[in-house]
This record gives sequence, structure tokens and C-alpha cells, in this order.
Amino acid sequence: MRVLVVEDESLLADAIAEWLRREAFAVDVAYDGGSALERLGVNEYDVVVLDRDLPVVHGDDVCRSIVEGGGASRVLMLTAAAAVRERVAGLSLGADDYLTKPFALVELSARVHALTRRARPAAPPRLSRAGIVVDPGRHEVYRDGRYVALSRKEFAVLAELMRADGAVVSAEDLLERAWDEHIDPFTNVVRVTVMKLRRKLGDPQVVETVPGVGYQIS
Repeated sequence: MRVLVVEDESLLADAIAEWLRREAFAVDVAYDGGSALERLGVNEYDVVVLDRDLPVVHGDDVCRSIVEGGGASRVLMLTAAAAVRERVAGLSLGADDYLTKPFALVELSARVHALTRRARPAAPPRLSRAGIVVDPGRHEVYRDGRYVALSRKEFAVLAELMRADGAVVSAEDLLERAWDEHIDPFTNVVRVTVMKLRRKLGDPQVVETVPGVGYQIS
């Protein structure tokens, strides 16, 4: 899942991003509304954590742009204004949720998780294929009943392959969905992650390489 954090207080923005990355989100950061619009024009995000009072382009205008663009991005609006009328005004712009500063990062992440479930069609409680069971809610993986301990990125890659339901997923798509914009597009990180994933899942191998196309679990 990919998240854009838009917050002009750099320390807060970086703290939010780091917290969400620990929970396996791919996170990009923008420190003003203009930069946010640039990223939104290039990348697709499941959730945008959007401060309302932004420099360059106001958060209200960023929110309007997201809504009018008709994409699937959900908006969690942040503000220091606690008055009911301010919350109502933010929601009337099309924001999906509203959080007043100061807030606990654990609450913010819970709201982001809730919005990601709304941003995409609900995934089944468990994903099962070729003897592999992935439980996204508990972040657990089993192979033929054996628990498999995976890193966050290995889990994210496996989950994307399982959601594809046998279809081929390109390395570019895996890079887009499991890493953030700072990753080098020419990196071999996907190939290395798949190699580690295969080793941990064990034999017989289930993650197949389709030369020149990508990877699949058939």
C-alpha cells in the first residue's frame, strides 16, 4: 500500500513517514501543496495524509484536486483547528477522515489502515494458493502448515503475487507497490527479494520467473 504524507512541519512529516514505513507502507513525503500535486500527478496513492494549512498550495485546494481527479486515493486531513465547523468544512471538501493535532501516531496509523481497506476492494481474510496461506491482518505466512518468517518487503512482495491470483506481476509493478519513490528504478532489489522469498518458502519452488515479463505463483 502506498501513502503520501503532506505536512509542512518537516519533523512531524518525517516522524509520520517513519512510523508508517515500520508498518510496511511505501511512503512518500511532500512538504508543501505544490510538491504534493506534482507527486499526485505521477504516482497513485491509496491514502494521502494531508495537512490542511500548507504553503504554496493550500491543503483545501490539494484535497479538491484529488477529489476532482476521480482517483481512488483516500484523504486523511490533519489540522490544528479543533472546532466542529473546521472539521465539517474539511469533510465537505471531500476528505474521508479528519484528525486534529496533536494526535498519537498509533491512532493515525489505525486510520490509515482503515482507509486503505476502503481505497481498494476488500481482500479476503486469507490468501491461499499452491500450499501457501497469507494472512494480511496478522501479517503471517504458512507453507503447507509451516510458519514462514518474512521481512516486511518479502511479505509485501508475496502478498502482491498472491493477490494476482496466478497472473504475472512485473518487477516494475512490485517496485511500485512495495517500495517508495526514493528507490532506484534500476535496482535489482525485486530480484534479490524474490530470491530470499523463494529460499524461505522452500521446495518445491512456487514463485516462478516469466522471462522478460515478471513473476507469478501459478
